Amino acid sequence: MGLLSDFRISVLEKNLGVYGVHVYQNGKTIAEHRFRSNDRENLYSASKTFASVGIGIAESEQLFQLSDYVLDFFPEYKNIAFPGSEKITILNLLQMSSGHLHEHLEKYNSMDRAELFFLTELEANPGSTFCYENLCTYMLGRIVEKVSGKTMLEYLKPRLFDKLDIVNPMWHTCQNGHTTCSSGLYLNTEEFSRIGITLLQDGVYKNQQIVSAEYVHRMHTDLVNTLSKNDPETQGGYGYQVWKCTPPNTYRADGMYGQLCVVLKEYNAVVTVTAHNEIEHKDILRSIWSDLLPNLSIKL
Repeated sequence: MGLLSDFRISVLEKNLGVYGVHVYQNGKTIAEHRFRSNDRENLYSASKTFASVGIGIAESEQLFQLSDYVLDFFPEYKNIAFPGSEKITILNLLQMSSGHLHEHLEKYNSMDRAELFFLTELEANPGSTFCYENLCTYMLGRIVEKVSGKTMLEYLKPRLFDKLDIVNPMWHTCQNGHTTCSSGLYLNTEEFSRIGITLLQDGVYKNQQIVSAEYVHRMHTDLVNTLSKNDPETQGGYGYQVWKCTPPNTYRADGMYGQLCVVLKEYNAVVTVTAHNEIEHKDILRSIWSDLLPNLSIKL
């Protein structure tokens, strides 16, 4: 019986909709399996983790500090910003704690999304309340663009994607040409795994330091409270565009329908899945815990 045998059976018996799974441990790929062709898939919200790494790189280049106020980068919106918006920091964007409690998705394509972000009513103090908001991630990209003169995709191509050997990545833009950041990055399962491998290795991929180890540590330890969520896999806390998982020292990039890159520090491993599960994609996580982890070699 192979490492993935139990997981493969669960995927089929429970109709989990997995496209592919990739397992990396102790410096190498130890197992992978395809349930369908190895196409690049929309990572949906797992794209957010790539944007967060972009913020870590820009911070290390001293382009800004996470304590900087978002509105200060956008003087053109100061006259229309909802009162209190001037207190939102880059850190608040990373942790989905802008103070907005509602998101107006229906307006995304009819107006400038940065303007929409600043017009949105503040219903809580920035930093006080978790509310999952795609515009928070989008604004991270707009800030990088302001300070570098490049879209997030352009900025990250030499700094991240080239170093991860990801050729010609496609990432959706908004109607005005800005990288959406919150979704729309297309990669195959193994390409997706490389961001988790980089995080597992404290920001290093193939002996290159891509993002600082200190930022990677903050990504998954500087958490906001998410107990308002309704699933154990989303109640453990939210870091810098990553979710804390129920197993100890485990966190993940997580996209709709089951785009999952799970960093398992206790096992020195990364488990990556692409999928299309419209029922409950966190059941894929639960299957990883029950059917795959027991078959991994002993914890470090």
